[in-house]
Amino acid sequence: MIKRVLSALVLVLILIPLCIAGGKSFTIAVSLMALFAFAELLDLKKSHSKIPNGIVLVAACILILLIVYEYDVAGGIPYVILSFLSLVLLLPTLFPYKKGEYETKDAFYLIGCICFLGVSFHSVLALRSESLLLFGYVLSIPIITDTMAMLFGKLLGKKKIAPVISPNKTYAGAIFGSLFGTIFPTMIYYFFISKESIFLILGISFVLSILGQMGDLLFSKIKRENDIKDFSNLIPGHGGILDRFDSFLFVVLLFLILKGFIG
Repeated sequence: MIKRVLSALVLVLILIPLCIAGGKSFTIAVSLMALFAFAELLDLKKSHSKIPNGIVLVAACILILLIVYEYDVAGGIPYVILSFLSLVLLLPTLFPYKKGEYETKDAFYLIGCICFLGVSFHSVLALRSESLLLFGYVLSIPIITDTMAMLFGKLLGKKKIAPVISPNKTYAGAIFGSLFGTIFPTMIYYFFISKESIFLILGISFVLSILGQMGDLLFSKIKRENDIKDFSNLIPGHGGILDRFDSFLFVVLLFLILKGFIG
């Protein structure tokens, strides 16, 4: 428990100044986090066959390109990047590797990973560049939701939501997590960003809180399918990048879809 608290404190002390500063330092930090997340997905041996190092290097370069390339998220990913991604990862499957090494299913696995991570982490950069306060509002939703879900889940939780996927997730935790994860972020938005319709902000915050918990469950399912407890041990007591930021990535993606409703 002490290790978990200390590592969380160190993480906060590192990330808060980077989030406030924004700019190139934030871009570098987000890109590094994306690469760590990519490495964690590549470590899921049950999800793909062995992938040659050269292919991994090319895939990592394309991932960084997707993250840092300036394009309007609402307008979609440039077709040239998607075309390049598909060609350079699919065509090498024609060459004679060892049996069971880098097949077409592995190429499609890489393409899926790069698209998800690329769009997700690019969205984080886009949101921060738009507004620090807006970024803080969105970030507060999964943080408050997860914290309150864990607290009330331990205090009141008996009935499990999905015991096979995540034995610690309870209905009580989910309900109170979304309750607090809706009210407090809504107050942040209403008092510090814009006095839009309070009911609209409540509704959007609630949907984002629910989706964050679903994202958490989805990544728990991935871990169960691969018989692992954590994606990595990068953050002592917490696991890896995908263990800590899974719900946040889903919340950011949905927020960029919904933000047109709140101006």
